[in-house]
Amino acid sequence: MRWPFGGILLLSALGWGDSALADVSAPQIDFAQQIQPILAKRCFSCHGPDLAEGGVSFAEFESAMSAADSGDHAIVAGDVESSMLIARLTTDDPYERMPPWQDPVPEEEIELLSSWIEQGARWSKHWSFEPMREVSPPQVDDAAWNKNPIDAFVYDSLHRSGLKPNPSANRQTLIRRASYDLTGLPPAPADVDAFASDPDPGAFAKLVDRLLQSPHYGERWGRHWLDLVHYAETNSFERDNPKPNAWKYRDYVIQSFNEDKPYDRFVKEQIAGDELDHVTNETLTATGYYRLGIWDDEPADPMQARYDELDDLITTTGQTFLGLTVNCARCHDHKIDPIPQTDYYSMLAFFEDVTRYGTRGDQTSNHQIDVSSEQLNEAYHANDELQRQIESQMQAFEQAGILKMAAADQRATEGSPRERKKVLDAKLKHHLSQQQLSQYTSLRKQLDQARADAKALPPRESVMGLARYTAKPTKTFVLFRGNPHSPAEEVQPSFPDIFEADEPRLSEPPDGVGDNGRRTDAYGNASWGRRRVLAEWMTSPDNRLTARVMANRIWQFHFGRGIVRSSNNFGQLGTPPTHPELLDWLAQEFVRRDWGIKSMHRLIMNSRAYQMSSRSRSDGLEVDPGNDLFWRFDSRRLSAEEVRDSILAVNGSLNPAVYGPSFYEALSAEVLAGQSVPGKGWGDSSSAERNRRSVYIHVKRSLLTPILSVFDFPDPDQTCEARFMTLQPGQALSLLNSDFVHVQAKRLAKSIEAAGLSNEEVVRRTIRIVFARDATDAELVEGKELIESLQANDRIDRDRAVELFALTVMNWNEFLFVD
Repeated sequence: MRWPFGGILLLSALGWGDSALADVSAPQIDFAQQIQPILAKRCFSCHGPDLAEGGVSFAEFESAMSAADSGDHAIVAGDVESSMLIARLTTDDPYERMPPWQDPVPEEEIELLSSWIEQGARWSKHWSFEPMREVSPPQVDDAAWNKNPIDAFVYDSLHRSGLKPNPSANRQTLIRRASYDLTGLPPAPADVDAFASDPDPGAFAKLVDRLLQSPHYGERWGRHWLDLVHYAETNSFERDNPKPNAWKYRDYVIQSFNEDKPYDRFVKEQIAGDELDHVTNETLTATGYYRLGIWDDEPADPMQARYDELDDLITTTGQTFLGLTVNCARCHDHKIDPIPQTDYYSMLAFFEDVTRYGTRGDQTSNHQIDVSSEQLNEAYHANDELQRQIESQMQAFEQAGILKMAAADQRATEGSPRERKKVLDAKLKHHLSQQQLSQYTSLRKQLDQARADAKALPPRESVMGLARYTAKPTKTFVLFRGNPHSPAEEVQPSFPDIFEADEPRLSEPPDGVGDNGRRTDAYGNASWGRRRVLAEWMTSPDNRLTARVMANRIWQFHFGRGIVRSSNNFGQLGTPPTHPELLDWLAQEFVRRDWGIKSMHRLIMNSRAYQMSSRSRSDGLEVDPGNDLFWRFDSRRLSAEEVRDSILAVNGSLNPAVYGPSFYEALSAEVLAGQSVPGKGWGDSSSAERNRRSVYIHVKRSLLTPILSVFDFPDPDQTCEARFMTLQPGQALSLLNSDFVHVQAKRLAKSIEAAGLSNEEVVRRTIRIVFARDATDAELVEGKELIESLQANDRIDRDRAVELFALTVMNWNEFLFVD
């Protein structure tokens, strides 16, 4: 089933695509980017694909141009006055005005609709459903802005709007901006001084290269990815038990970014890491992607729970990799995008071999993969075999003795292992010959030694992933209204119709593969895996969305928002791209650069657009208050992890250790009491561990770390395309009153060695350490007065007064914002 875009062809046949009624001198309105989002947002609830009140629907060309039940036409190409759409949007009659019971449509949107109708009401396919276009960067009148293609695109859009870009930021701003963007940490004062005094015109490019080599780069950019796949280390629901080895998936992500793994390989490993030609511990760890969702260990309706988990996979995969809300078609055809319900279940069919996380009686075999070395496995196997042989010989002696025992004792040996052992220990020696007893005693010693040897072996290594699969997936059916107990027509694995892709070529499983197989090398190297077919299609250079979506995300995490602001939704209700040509150029450049993310960092960060000042200008605010055209660089608040990590960094206590098991932050009894079983599942970590970066904090769904939550740490139950960046009282209260911040302020005060220094020197050193700059005269005076006031008026000793001054500095906007 396809969404009806046949109207595009009809429009062309009627000649409306080049209507003589259109004003060719006016800028042409783009239907897909400018008009369709307005219709979807304002009109579809009553006049869309599911509901056509009054006989009017704007979901497709034919219905939009047809006469309504009243005989009038909502849209008359080239004739604004005859178009009832405009009349109903602009009337003063509250009973006639559309949309009903809502605020009036903004004037600028009405003007766009009117201009579009006047130009002939051209109708086209949504931009993101079209193949990527080959785009050449424009040539602009400023030679400096022609050097980097990104700059040419940005400058061209600004020029057409009558704006000029901001000048470059100063070097102190640039190194702070780059350091936070790539590592999530502030630059050291010595690094700031060296960069600011470096006469080399290529100093910034060298800085970017150095930051990209830091292991902290993967921690920063890996956290972006963990937001998208809603990483957490527990199951949710009442017990919220831990997911063993979930942290290894987190480390896999961090390491992948540090190693600059090509993005297409990164995608394939997560979607089909167990089905690739070369399956490794790393690719198996990547399949932990499938085990990150919530899991109910005692669902009231197991079948419903199964489909809820599959829906989470569809949601996360569709939005994260493709920027499509395929999940909206679970119960009915998508109300906005051309995604019928059959497309949803055809995509679900790719995941039919993914077993549930576990069962209540067995919560590990489905998700824990033994990845121990071959030598270690052989050692364990040899020891197991030795123990079996010894136990077999001992059982022969035991049986010979049991046959000579009294009937009551014989019956006792048939009971529990505990009862059997009790009888054998007491009676067996009386029913064996001296030679037999000697041999039996020797065997027991050998068994004890074998068991001791087993304990001395290194522990087996496991990772969380697809340990058990359904080798022969069951049939997939469209579910009536999403009800798993109401299957309708059968569907096969296939790609969404909007991609107009060939049907996937799937092979049958090899002979002899059972219905409930365990992961093996033979299966891992099989080419018939459904998920591998999906992954190959997703990472094809011809895919219309995968490269676009990731290129947009890279841009988003540098500039604070994407060229498409709704980075998880490239559909019709998503935000149209502000620079569509730039987005397509970036996406194709991403593929041309072999999907290298670090290469894209260099391309973007070495542009003049990235290095612009964040200074505000009246002309820019008047023409483009939202900075959609990138006439300046947007300042931003630090993320939750950056706030905590920066506090640790400036006071010198940050533990830079990379990778490894998660740690538990110190939480108050009041916070722990919020659980169903207070404190359950929250461990205790050393001070050194608690000084590690925030990305390594244990993520427990029912007990998120308060200092992170207050600064908008995302809900780990769902994919997060962009963090909220709120400014609210709870943040100020946390930074002024929390135990964590007071402990860190004390460390900061201690690090400046205040004893023996004047108050003015204390202020100077604190500002130097925290902001990597010299204090101003006003700051020196105000800081000195604060310390003295705390001592005189509040009767606080000097050490505490210095600590409180350090606390205030960590609350300055300069500390919490990046320009």
